[in-house]
Amino acid sequence: MKSTSLNLSAIHEQAGQGMTQYLEAARNEGKISPQQYQTALDNALPNLRDWLEDPRIDELSPNLKAGVADAVAAGQWEDLVNAYRQTMRFGTGGIRGMMAYDRASIVRLKEDGLDARILKGPNTLNNIVLLKTSAGVAQFGKSGGRSFDRIVIGYDSRIRGGDFARAIAELFLAYGYSVYLFDEPCPYPEVTFAIPFEKIKAHVGILISASHNDYRYNGYKLSCGNGSQFDPKERDIMYESFIAKATTKDIKLTPLEKAPKGKLFWLGGAAPVEGVDYGGREDCLINVHEAHLGHMKRFLMRPAMLEAEAKRPDPIRIGYCAFHGAGRKAVPRLLKMVGLADLTPVTKNGLNDLDGLFPSFNSDPGHEQQPDPGDPRAAKIAVGAFKEEHPGLFEKTDILIGTDPDADRCGVVVKVPAVQRSLYGGQDWMLLPADDMWGLLLWYRLNQEIEQHGSVRDADKKFIVLSHTTTDAIVKLVRKHGLGVVKTWVGFAALSAAVRDAWDKVPRQNLVEGRPAPDAALCHPFIMEYQAMSDRRTINYGALEQSNGFSILGGPPPDAFSLGEGGHVRDKDGTFAALLSAEVATWARNQGTTLFELVDRHIYLDPAIGLFVNHYEPDPLDGEYPGIEGDRKKIGILNRALELYRGVMSGNNLVLGGQKVLGTALYRTGKYDRIYPASGDFVFPDEGIRFYYNDDKLSHLTVRPSGTGNSLRFHVQLHAAVNEANLVDTKRTLRARALAITDEIRERLGALR
Repeated sequence: MKSTSLNLSAIHEQAGQGMTQYLEAARNEGKISPQQYQTALDNALPNLRDWLEDPRIDELSPNLKAGVADAVAAGQWEDLVNAYRQTMRFGTGGIRGMMAYDRASIVRLKEDGLDARILKGPNTLNNIVLLKTSAGVAQFGKSGGRSFDRIVIGYDSRIRGGDFARAIAELFLAYGYSVYLFDEPCPYPEVTFAIPFEKIKAHVGILISASHNDYRYNGYKLSCGNGSQFDPKERDIMYESFIAKATTKDIKLTPLEKAPKGKLFWLGGAAPVEGVDYGGREDCLINVHEAHLGHMKRFLMRPAMLEAEAKRPDPIRIGYCAFHGAGRKAVPRLLKMVGLADLTPVTKNGLNDLDGLFPSFNSDPGHEQQPDPGDPRAAKIAVGAFKEEHPGLFEKTDILIGTDPDADRCGVVVKVPAVQRSLYGGQDWMLLPADDMWGLLLWYRLNQEIEQHGSVRDADKKFIVLSHTTTDAIVKLVRKHGLGVVKTWVGFAALSAAVRDAWDKVPRQNLVEGRPAPDAALCHPFIMEYQAMSDRRTINYGALEQSNGFSILGGPPPDAFSLGEGGHVRDKDGTFAALLSAEVATWARNQGTTLFELVDRHIYLDPAIGLFVNHYEPDPLDGEYPGIEGDRKKIGILNRALELYRGVMSGNNLVLGGQKVLGTALYRTGKYDRIYPASGDFVFPDEGIRFYYNDDKLSHLTVRPSGTGNSLRFHVQLHAAVNEANLVDTKRTLRARALAITDEIRERLGALR
């Protein structure tokens, strides 16, 4: 049924009655606040009317209004409210959200394409939203003296990601851009590499991906001309002046097959991919795979060791799980290129297939699990599938590497020594936390420099940058070797911005927990703290975050559209982390040890560092608190956290997990105040509220909210001095204490599992 045969006025009237009744009931039952009720009432019906009355939508997505009519006929009032109560929130790196609210609709989207007859609105990720967003980005690139004319577009294994990418490519062609489009699902890091690649030199990049979120989600990741996320000021201008104002009238399209000569290029490998329609432009294929791999190879500390590994009678054995994602070709290609040929992929249950439904992961309503390589439950799925597919081989395998659907995150499964298996329920393997893996990578690289050159070269010029929720073990490690430290807020946008400031030698304020002295109302927009930083510190030795993200940004770039000198991409790269982790594992095996044992020996048993137990839990465990009711729950939890914060600030005693809280801090940059404006006693603590357990501030709990989604994060860090005799017992004690702290804070805040 096309919109011309629909009674749109009747649909809107019926929707108005049903949506209003739903909102009134939700308000009366206390599921939403009076303010939420009024905001939703003010926005949802006008937004629905605008979409129903827009004739351009009939041209762009003929089945959209029929999908709305179906939802109205079925009485899906809650879904309709959630689809139309707001425009999808624009975050630090773009937009991310649900394509639909139920599995049946996602399956229908997969089967029927972008114009599938499902419920769509301004608050779902769909072709209209993406095209309007792209029109805003395209207009931004042509404004204010900018002359953007080249864009890189990629996609991962998400449902209809390739179709979304092609539609966006057609829009940018219509705006006069030269488009560089990946020919198959690709890792996000390859997009961020391709943007400043010398044969392209694009001004902007887009990846269609929702990273590690569950199958219902998709997203739109934006990168600027050097491959990093846009500067916050530019991003705000782009959104407020262009994206937020874009309408369907701004959507214009040039079909790929009609692209002017010299305007459409394909990115991929040395030869066309079988089954891909290049529109007769196979001769416009650029081999970016080879360039990306060759670039990463330069970061190896011992390339000859890896080349020799292939000739050994018993080389290192590596397992690999792509989690249904775009790393399935990239990671094996990379590892085999450097000599690590004994690689076994996990293919059981389709884990090596490009299936955006992520069939290996639980998809029960309310428990939609994420394909996140940093989640121990995902690691269990990978190990279980490996053991079923290759009986007896796992015991002989040294490590198992996993990457998420867009391959920007990397997780490493390692073997546990028998003496410590009781810490893991008797299990002989564990997922090495990113806090440990990234610390080990840095230790290895520093150790190799000392071994090969007698010292860490240019230590007085080098520094690391890490998010404030990442372990302080890394801080102590690099400070021991003379490197500087910059702590930032969470996300690679902040990490990259902090490195840029170091390159530009921006004057360093006396930052204490993100606040310039004297204290200001808001924290610095992306820097939390400096340690031993000076104008000489311009070489980034590592950029890392607890959420399994890693890169090395190097020294000052030659221009604003290049990578750092001697550096890698300016966002996280799971393929790069996989390569460097495999090198460390190979070296460890040649030394007769393992990654697990190296962490204990060279980090936790180092008196200059000590044992750090870092524990992380999301709330909810999967996804987010659903819909408009989730908004109220999130704000309610944060209000209770703010009450605890104010109580400690007033001198009240607070005990969490059996330990007294000695201090607290509120981290607020104001970056989400347009979404969560201050009201009464409420302010949105976008980077969290921290509770300290000791005077040196190395043991603490952080409650941190998501800015654009209805979810929270609990981070616990505990520190203790240890020796070989008490290491295992102290690990057990601190792990139990961390669990007790998170259990109690959940109960106090009403965030029970």
